[in-house]
Amino acid sequence: MLREKACRILPHGISWGFFFFGLRRLKLSFASQSNRSSRRKRPRTMQVMLLVLLLPSPSAAAQNAPPPAPTPSFTEVTDETGRKVRIPESVQRIVSLAPSLTETIYALGAEDRLVGDTDFCDFPAAARNKPKVGGAVNPSLEEIVALRPDLVLVTKSINRRETVSALERLGIPAYATDPHTVADVLSSTARLGEILRIPGAGRALALELRRRLDDLRLRLSASSPRRVLFVVWTAPLISVGQKTFIADAIRDAGGVSVVDAGEDWPQVNLEEVVKLRPEFLVFASAHSENAEREFSALAEKPGWRDLDAVRNHRLAVISEAVNRPAPRLVAAIEELARQLHPEAFSEDRGGAKENPPPVKSGPPPENRDLMEAQHETYYPSLWRCPCAR
Repeated sequence: MLREKACRILPHGISWGFFFFGLRRLKLSFASQSNRSSRRKRPRTMQVMLLVLLLPSPSAAAQNAPPPAPTPSFTEVTDETGRKVRIPESVQRIVSLAPSLTETIYALGAEDRLVGDTDFCDFPAAARNKPKVGGAVNPSLEEIVALRPDLVLVTKSINRRETVSALERLGIPAYATDPHTVADVLSSTARLGEILRIPGAGRALALELRRRLDDLRLRLSASSPRRVLFVVWTAPLISVGQKTFIADAIRDAGGVSVVDAGEDWPQVNLEEVVKLRPEFLVFASAHSENAEREFSALAEKPGWRDLDAVRNHRLAVISEAVNRPAPRLVAAIEELARQLHPEAFSEDRGGAKENPPPVKSGPPPENRDLMEAQHETYYPSLWRCPCAR
Protein backbone atom coordinates (compact mmCIF):
# COMPACT_ATOMS: atom_id res chain seq x y z
CA MET A 1 0.00 0.00 0.00
CA LEU A 2 2.78 2.36 0.91
CA ARG A 3 4.55 1.65 -2.33
CA GLU A 4 1.35 2.24 -4.23
CA LYS A 5 0.75 5.57 -2.51
CA ALA A 6 4.31 6.60 -3.21
CA CYS A 7 3.98 5.59 -6.80
CA ARG A 8 0.89 7.72 -7.15
CA ILE A 9 2.84 10.86 -6.19
CA LEU A 10 5.90 10.04 -8.27
CA PRO A 11 6.02 11.37 -11.79
CA HIS A 12 5.38 8.88 -14.53
CA GLY A 13 8.56 7.21 -15.84
CA ILE A 14 10.52 7.40 -12.49
CA SER A 15 11.07 4.08 -10.67
CA TRP A 16 10.95 3.56 -6.90
CA GLY A 17 14.68 2.73 -6.81
CA PHE A 18 15.55 5.90 -8.52
CA PHE A 19 13.50 7.79 -5.93
CA PHE A 20 15.44 6.36 -3.00
CA PHE A 21 18.75 6.90 -4.82
CA GLY A 22 17.88 10.54 -5.49
CA LEU A 23 16.66 11.03 -1.95
CA ARG A 24 20.00 9.78 -0.58
CA ARG A 25 21.97 12.09 -2.88
CA LEU A 26 19.75 14.98 -1.85
CA LYS A 27 20.38 14.22 1.82
CA LEU A 28 24.14 14.13 1.26
CA SER A 29 23.95 17.36 -0.67
CA PHE A 30 22.10 19.10 2.20
CA ALA A 31 24.66 17.77 4.67
CA SER A 32 27.64 19.05 2.67
CA GLN A 33 26.01 22.44 2.22
CA SER A 34 25.33 22.59 5.95
CA ASN A 35 28.99 21.80 6.70
CA ARG A 36 30.22 24.46 4.30
CA SER A 37 27.75 26.94 5.76
CA SER A 38 28.90 26.23 9.30
CA ARG A 39 32.51 26.67 8.21
CA ARG A 40 31.66 30.02 6.64
CA LYS A 41 29.66 31.14 9.68
CA ARG A 42 32.39 30.48 12.21
CA PRO A 43 34.58 33.43 11.22
CA ARG A 44 31.55 35.71 11.05
CA THR A 45 30.44 34.56 14.47
CA MET A 46 33.85 35.37 15.85
CA GLN A 47 33.77 38.77 14.17
CA VAL A 48 30.37 39.51 15.68
CA MET A 49 31.55 38.47 19.15
CA LEU A 50 34.66 40.64 18.81
CA LEU A 51 32.56 43.58 17.65
CA VAL A 52 30.24 43.18 20.62
CA LEU A 53 33.21 43.20 22.97
CA LEU A 54 34.65 46.33 21.38
CA LEU A 55 31.40 48.29 21.26
CA PRO A 56 30.69 50.47 24.32
CA SER A 57 27.86 49.55 26.57
CA PRO A 58 24.56 51.45 26.22
CA SER A 59 25.28 53.36 29.42
CA ALA A 60 28.73 54.36 28.19
CA ALA A 61 27.29 55.45 24.84
CA ALA A 62 24.77 57.57 26.65
CA GLN A 63 27.55 59.18 28.66
CA ASN A 64 29.66 59.92 25.57
CA ALA A 65 26.78 61.24 23.46
CA PRO A 66 26.65 65.05 23.02
CA PRO A 67 24.23 66.73 25.44
CA PRO A 68 20.88 67.78 23.96
CA ALA A 69 20.43 71.44 23.10
CA PRO A 70 19.12 73.31 26.16
CA THR A 71 15.50 74.33 26.04
CA PRO A 72 15.20 78.12 26.36
CA SER A 73 13.83 79.08 29.75
CA PHE A 74 11.60 82.06 30.37
CA THR A 75 10.63 84.17 33.34
CA GLU A 76 7.63 86.41 33.87
CA VAL A 77 8.26 89.97 35.00
CA THR A 78 6.07 93.03 35.53
CA ASP A 79 7.11 96.09 33.57
CA GLU A 80 6.70 99.69 34.73
CA THR A 81 3.21 99.97 33.23
CA GLY A 82 1.95 96.94 35.19
CA ARG A 83 2.02 94.51 32.23
CA LYS A 84 3.10 90.91 32.69
CA VAL A 85 5.89 90.12 30.23
CA ARG A 86 7.40 86.68 29.57
CA ILE A 87 11.04 87.16 28.63
CA PRO A 88 13.95 84.75 28.11
CA GLU A 89 16.20 84.07 31.08
CA SER A 90 19.15 85.05 28.90
CA VAL A 91 18.50 88.09 26.71
CA GLN A 92 21.11 88.28 23.95
CA ARG A 93 19.40 90.29 21.18
CA ILE A 94 17.75 93.61 22.06
CA VAL A 95 15.93 96.20 19.96
CA SER A 96 15.47 99.62 21.56
CA LEU A 97 12.58 101.82 20.47
CA ALA A 98 13.60 104.96 22.40
CA PRO A 99 16.77 107.08 22.54
CA SER A 100 16.70 107.02 26.35
CA LEU A 101 16.70 103.22 26.41
CA THR A 102 19.54 103.05 23.90
CA GLU A 103 21.60 105.37 26.12
CA THR A 104 20.82 103.22 29.15
CA ILE A 105 21.92 100.03 27.39
CA TYR A 106 25.26 101.64 26.57
CA ALA A 107 25.62 103.00 30.11
CA LEU A 108 25.09 99.46 31.44
CA GLY A 109 27.78 98.12 29.12
CA ALA A 110 25.34 95.88 27.22
CA GLU A 111 25.73 97.53 23.81
CA ASP A 112 27.00 94.29 22.26
CA ARG A 113 23.49 92.88 22.69
CA LEU A 114 21.83 95.86 20.99
CA VAL A 115 21.00 94.67 17.47
CA GLY A 116 18.79 97.60 16.43
CA ASP A 117 17.41 100.98 17.49
CA THR A 118 15.50 104.00 16.13
CA ASP A 119 16.48 106.74 13.71
CA PHE A 120 16.75 109.15 16.66
CA CYS A 121 19.09 107.05 18.78
CA ASP A 122 22.18 109.23 18.39
CA PHE A 123 24.02 108.92 21.71
CA PRO A 124 26.62 107.72 22.16
CA ALA A 125 27.92 108.17 18.62
CA ALA A 126 28.28 104.40 18.16
CA ALA A 127 24.50 104.07 18.46
CA ARG A 128 24.14 105.79 15.09
CA ASN A 129 25.77 102.79 13.44
CA LYS A 130 23.29 100.26 14.76
CA PRO A 131 20.67 98.89 12.33
CA LYS A 132 17.66 101.23 12.29
CA VAL A 133 14.00 100.23 12.56
CA GLY A 134 12.46 103.65 11.83
CA GLY A 135 11.02 106.20 14.23
CA ALA A 136 9.85 105.67 17.77
CA VAL A 137 6.23 106.45 16.97
CA ASN A 138 5.92 104.26 13.85
CA PRO A 139 8.75 101.73 13.76
CA SER A 140 8.91 99.11 11.04
CA LEU A 141 7.67 95.78 12.39
CA GLU A 142 9.28 94.03 9.43
CA GLU A 143 12.69 95.43 10.34
CA ILE A 144 12.21 94.45 13.98
CA VAL A 145 11.25 90.87 13.10
CA ALA A 146 14.22 90.58 10.72
CA LEU A 147 16.58 91.40 13.61
CA ARG A 148 15.27 88.36 15.60
CA PRO A 149 15.21 90.12 19.00
CA ASP A 150 14.82 88.28 22.30
CA LEU A 151 13.41 91.47 23.78
CA VAL A 152 12.17 94.87 22.60
CA LEU A 153 12.49 97.80 25.00
CA VAL A 154 9.85 100.54 24.83
CA THR A 155 8.89 103.53 26.94
CA LYS A 156 5.33 104.64 27.56
CA SER A 157 5.99 108.34 26.97
CA ILE A 158 6.82 108.05 23.25
CA ASN A 159 5.99 104.54 22.03
CA ARG A 160 2.43 103.63 21.10
CA ARG A 161 0.38 100.87 22.70
CA GLU A 162 -0.46 99.63 19.19
CA THR A 163 3.22 98.89 18.60
CA VAL A 164 3.44 96.83 21.79
CA SER A 165 0.25 94.94 20.89
CA ALA A 166 1.59 94.14 17.43
CA LEU A 167 4.82 92.80 18.94
CA GLU A 168 2.81 90.64 21.33
CA ARG A 169 0.89 89.11 18.42
CA LEU A 170 4.20 88.31 16.76
CA GLY A 171 5.41 86.55 19.89
CA ILE A 172 8.10 89.17 20.63
CA PRO A 173 8.22 90.30 24.28
CA ALA A 174 8.22 94.07 24.87
CA TYR A 175 9.25 95.53 28.25
CA ALA A 176 8.04 99.09 28.92
CA THR A 177 9.53 101.77 31.17
CA ASP A 178 7.55 104.73 32.54
CA PRO A 179 9.63 107.02 34.79
CA HIS A 180 7.98 110.18 36.15
CA THR A 181 10.70 111.42 38.51
CA VAL A 182 14.49 111.48 38.60
CA ALA A 183 14.35 108.75 41.25
CA ASP A 184 12.22 106.70 38.83
CA VAL A 185 14.91 107.09 36.16
CA LEU A 186 17.53 105.71 38.55
CA SER A 187 15.38 102.79 39.68
CA SER A 188 14.42 102.05 36.07
CA THR A 189 18.14 101.90 35.20
CA ALA A 190 18.77 99.40 37.99
CA ARG A 191 15.73 97.37 36.95
CA LEU A 192 16.94 97.12 33.36
CA GLY A 193 20.20 95.74 34.72
CA GLU A 194 18.19 92.99 36.40
CA ILE A 195 16.17 92.28 33.25
CA LEU A 196 19.40 91.91 31.24
CA ARG A 197 20.94 89.70 33.97
CA ILE A 198 23.63 92.25 34.86
CA PRO A 199 22.22 93.44 38.20
CA GLY A 200 25.62 94.49 39.51
CA ALA A 201 26.11 96.96 36.68
CA GLY A 202 22.60 98.37 37.15
CA ARG A 203 22.98 98.86 40.90
CA ALA A 204 26.47 100.37 40.61
CA LEU A 205 25.32 102.88 37.99
CA ALA A 206 22.23 103.88 39.96
CA LEU A 207 24.28 104.32 43.15
CA GLU A 208 26.83 106.52 41.38
CA LEU A 209 24.10 108.73 39.91
CA ARG A 210 22.44 109.00 43.33
CA ARG A 211 25.77 110.01 44.91
CA ARG A 212 26.18 112.84 42.39
CA LEU A 213 22.66 114.09 43.07
CA ASP A 214 23.26 113.99 46.82
CA ASP A 215 26.47 116.01 46.38
CA LEU A 216 24.56 118.52 44.27
CA ARG A 217 21.80 118.82 46.83
CA LEU A 218 24.36 119.50 49.55
CA ARG A 219 26.03 122.15 47.40
CA LEU A 220 22.71 123.93 46.74
CA SER A 221 21.43 123.65 50.32
CA ALA A 222 22.11 127.34 51.02
CA SER A 223 20.65 128.63 47.74
CA SER A 224 17.07 129.73 47.20
CA PRO A 225 15.24 128.02 44.32
CA ARG A 226 15.11 129.95 41.06
CA ARG A 227 11.77 130.42 39.33
CA VAL A 228 12.11 129.06 35.80
CA LEU A 229 10.06 128.54 32.68
CA PHE A 230 11.15 125.45 30.80
CA VAL A 231 10.34 126.05 27.13
CA VAL A 232 9.53 122.95 25.11
CA TRP A 233 8.11 124.89 22.17
CA THR A 234 7.63 128.58 21.45
CA ALA A 235 4.75 128.67 18.96
CA PRO A 236 2.56 127.73 20.66
CA LEU A 237 4.26 128.11 24.02
CA ILE A 238 4.51 124.67 25.61
CA SER A 239 6.13 123.85 28.91
CA VAL A 240 6.26 120.87 31.30
CA GLY A 241 3.84 119.79 34.01
CA GLN A 242 4.77 119.32 37.64
CA LYS A 243 4.51 115.52 37.45
CA THR A 244 7.13 115.04 34.73
CA PHE A 245 10.70 113.91 35.26
CA ILE A 246 11.85 117.19 33.66
CA ALA A 247 10.08 119.26 36.33
CA ASP A 248 11.66 117.00 38.94
CA ALA A 249 15.06 117.52 37.30
CA ILE A 250 14.55 121.30 37.55
CA ARG A 251 13.92 120.93 41.29
CA ASP A 252 17.12 118.90 41.71
CA ALA A 253 18.98 121.67 39.88
CA GLY A 254 17.79 124.26 42.40
CA GLY A 255 14.85 125.59 40.43
CA VAL A 256 11.08 125.45 40.42
CA SER A 257 8.83 125.59 37.39
CA VAL A 258 6.41 128.51 37.36
CA VAL A 259 3.91 126.39 35.43
CA ASP A 260 1.66 124.53 37.84
CA ALA A 261 -0.17 122.12 35.56
CA GLY A 262 -1.27 118.53 36.01
CA GLU A 263 -0.84 117.54 32.38
CA ASP A 264 2.60 116.58 31.16
CA TRP A 265 3.02 119.06 28.29
CA PRO A 266 0.67 122.01 28.90
CA GLN A 267 0.17 124.84 26.46
CA VAL A 268 0.79 128.09 28.34
CA ASN A 269 -0.58 131.58 27.80
CA LEU A 270 2.33 134.02 27.42
CA GLU A 271 0.47 136.82 29.22
CA GLU A 272 0.04 134.53 32.23
CA VAL A 273 3.74 133.68 32.14
CA VAL A 274 4.55 137.39 32.30
CA LYS A 275 2.52 137.60 35.51
CA LEU A 276 4.33 134.57 36.95
CA ARG A 277 7.65 136.43 36.46
CA PRO A 278 10.13 133.61 35.83
CA GLU A 279 13.75 134.47 36.67
CA PHE A 280 15.17 132.17 33.98
CA LEU A 281 14.02 130.77 30.66
CA VAL A 282 15.40 127.26 30.17
CA PHE A 283 15.81 125.64 26.78
CA ALA A 284 17.17 122.21 25.88
CA SER A 285 19.25 122.11 22.73
CA ALA A 286 22.29 120.47 21.20
CA HIS A 287 23.23 123.70 19.39
CA SER A 288 24.15 127.01 21.07
CA GLU A 289 26.66 128.57 18.66
CA ASN A 290 24.30 131.38 17.61
CA ALA A 291 23.00 132.13 21.09
CA GLU A 292 23.22 135.92 20.97
CA ARG A 293 21.48 136.10 17.60
CA GLU A 294 18.71 133.78 18.68
CA PHE A 295 18.25 135.59 21.97
CA SER A 296 17.97 138.93 20.18
CA ALA A 297 15.32 137.48 17.87
CA LEU A 298 13.39 136.11 20.82
CA ALA A 299 13.58 139.43 22.67
CA GLU A 300 11.96 141.20 19.73
CA LYS A 301 8.86 139.02 19.73
CA PRO A 302 5.69 140.57 21.16
CA GLY A 303 5.19 139.55 24.75
CA TRP A 304 8.62 138.03 25.23
CA ARG A 305 10.26 141.44 25.69
CA ASP A 306 8.01 141.95 28.74
CA LEU A 307 9.48 138.98 30.58
CA ASP A 308 11.88 139.85 33.37
CA ALA A 309 14.09 136.94 32.34
CA VAL A 310 14.47 138.44 28.86
CA ARG A 311 15.02 141.99 30.10
CA ASN A 312 17.60 140.73 32.62
CA HIS A 313 19.35 138.60 30.02
CA ARG A 314 18.71 135.31 31.91
CA LEU A 315 18.46 132.47 29.46
CA ALA A 316 19.85 129.01 30.21
CA VAL A 317 20.45 126.45 27.50
CA ILE A 318 21.32 122.93 28.60
CA SER A 319 21.93 119.63 26.89
CA GLU A 320 19.03 117.89 25.20
CA ALA A 321 19.83 115.04 27.59
CA VAL A 322 17.35 116.64 29.98
CA ASN A 323 14.62 115.41 27.61
CA ARG A 324 15.66 111.78 27.99
CA PRO A 325 14.99 109.69 31.11
CA ALA A 326 18.42 108.08 30.97
CA PRO A 327 21.61 108.21 33.07
CA ARG A 328 22.80 111.34 31.20
CA LEU A 329 19.91 113.22 32.82
CA VAL A 330 22.04 113.71 35.93
CA ALA A 331 24.71 115.52 33.88
CA ALA A 332 22.01 117.84 32.48
CA ILE A 333 20.82 118.56 36.03
CA GLU A 334 24.35 119.47 37.10
CA GLU A 335 24.69 121.68 34.02
CA LEU A 336 21.46 123.52 34.80
CA ALA A 337 22.41 123.96 38.45
CA ARG A 338 25.64 125.70 37.42
CA GLN A 339 23.66 128.19 35.33
CA LEU A 340 20.93 128.80 37.89
CA HIS A 341 23.31 129.02 40.88
CA PRO A 342 26.81 130.05 39.77
CA GLU A 343 27.52 131.23 43.30
CA ALA A 344 27.32 127.65 44.58
CA PHE A 345 30.15 126.65 42.26
CA SER A 346 32.43 129.63 42.78
CA GLU A 347 34.98 127.59 44.76
CA ASP A 348 35.56 125.50 41.63
CA ARG A 349 37.53 128.47 40.29
CA GLY A 350 39.74 129.23 43.24
CA GLY A 351 37.07 131.01 45.23
CA ALA A 352 36.41 133.67 42.61
CA LYS A 353 32.78 134.57 42.10
CA GLU A 354 31.48 133.58 38.72
CA ASN A 355 29.72 136.01 36.45
CA PRO A 356 26.08 135.36 35.53
CA PRO A 357 25.77 132.53 33.01
CA PRO A 358 26.28 133.58 29.40
CA VAL A 359 23.25 134.16 27.28
CA LYS A 360 22.39 131.10 25.24
CA SER A 361 19.58 130.11 23.00
CA GLY A 362 18.05 127.33 21.00
CA PRO A 363 19.14 125.85 17.70
CA PRO A 364 19.88 128.13 14.76
CA PRO A 365 17.34 128.29 11.91
CA GLU A 366 19.21 125.73 9.83
CA ASN A 367 18.57 123.16 12.55
CA ARG A 368 14.84 123.77 12.83
CA ASP A 369 13.91 120.74 10.73
CA LEU A 370 16.02 118.48 12.93
CA MET A 371 14.48 119.93 16.08
CA GLU A 372 10.98 119.44 14.71
CA ALA A 373 11.76 115.81 13.97
CA GLN A 374 13.13 115.37 17.49
CA HIS A 375 10.06 117.13 18.87
CA GLU A 376 7.84 114.59 17.11
CA THR A 377 9.84 111.77 18.65
CA TYR A 378 10.04 113.08 22.18
CA TYR A 379 6.50 114.44 22.41
CA PRO A 380 4.30 112.39 20.04
CA SER A 381 1.09 113.16 21.93
CA LEU A 382 1.76 116.88 21.46
CA TRP A 383 2.67 116.46 17.84
CA ARG A 384 -0.63 114.79 17.10
CA CYS A 385 -2.76 117.36 18.87
CA PRO A 386 -4.07 120.39 16.89
CA CYS A 387 -2.20 122.90 19.05
CA ALA A 388 1.17 121.45 18.04
CA ARG A 389 0.64 121.47 14.27
